[in-house]
Amino acid sequence: MLVIRVFEETMRKLYQQRIAQGIPVGALHSYEGQEAVSAGVCACLKDSDYVFSTHRGHGHALAKGASLDKVVAELLGKSTGLCKGWGGSMHLFAPEIGLMGGNGIVGGGLPLVLGAGYSAKYRGTDQIAVCFFGDGGSAEGSFHESLNMAAIHKYPIIYLCENNLYAATTHVSKNCPIENIADRAAGYGIPGYVVDGNDAVAVYEKAKEVVEYVRSGEGPVLIECKTYRRWPHCMVIPENRSQDEIEMWLDRDPITRFEKKLIREFKFNDSELETIRNSVEDAMNRAVEFANNSKDAVPQDQPSELWS
Repeated sequence: MLVIRVFEETMRKLYQQRIAQGIPVGALHSYEGQEAVSAGVCACLKDSDYVFSTHRGHGHALAKGASLDKVVAELLGKSTGLCKGWGGSMHLFAPEIGLMGGNGIVGGGLPLVLGAGYSAKYRGTDQIAVCFFGDGGSAEGSFHESLNMAAIHKYPIIYLCENNLYAATTHVSKNCPIENIADRAAGYGIPGYVVDGNDAVAVYEKAKEVVEYVRSGEGPVLIECKTYRRWPHCMVIPENRSQDEIEMWLDRDPITRFEKKLIREFKFNDSELETIRNSVEDAMNRAVEFANNSKDAVPQDQPSELWS
């Protein structure tokens, strides 16, 4: 969780510096506040399992095991990035560890994950696929189509809804008529669970249970993690949420909560926690240095047909 948090803090500052310098950097969708979801889920997966990410996918990539150096380099448009600098913030791919990429389309991973689920079942492996999407994605037609097909064929898929209450600037109540998105699982005859997405242990324990269930061939499951992003939708859209709401959720910050648990139940002290954070910040500084010392992305690294 700290690796994701420090990564996001650093990249947000670097993007702001570049915007101030007039450098076009595009949108940056910060994952700050949602770290417990990706950390808790991906801790239960094998390298061979698949993860389909979203436009807010930095946390998914890092939790699945993507190189910190290469993720930083990718966001800074460097040839040493995961996609040689051409994927950017929303398109982080690392198939060698099962990271099947982010997607700029809302709910874009929902139809794609069916292919991974079908492939694993067809080949008779014990692989599973996790499809992350937001509350906005659950209002897309592809959500219903994907769950319907996966349920019929018992594909080994975990549908992981990160409900951070807002699809860009639209509150979930404007596009979902029920309280829990997970309740929609009943319409497809599959299990659905609601989890506190800001509680890393709760996410991990439920994910572990569901991973075992899906891996055993029982079919898909829908998990809804209720969480909240700390910052506006992206770097180019102003904040529209109330300050009272933001402050309420800041009091539920997943990292602060987990640190209190470590102190209360495992007798950690402030010095030990500071040592952990310092080690993460050192790794982050090295990753930024690696990226800054790397060459910019070059057209020759792209398929030739894109440049014909």
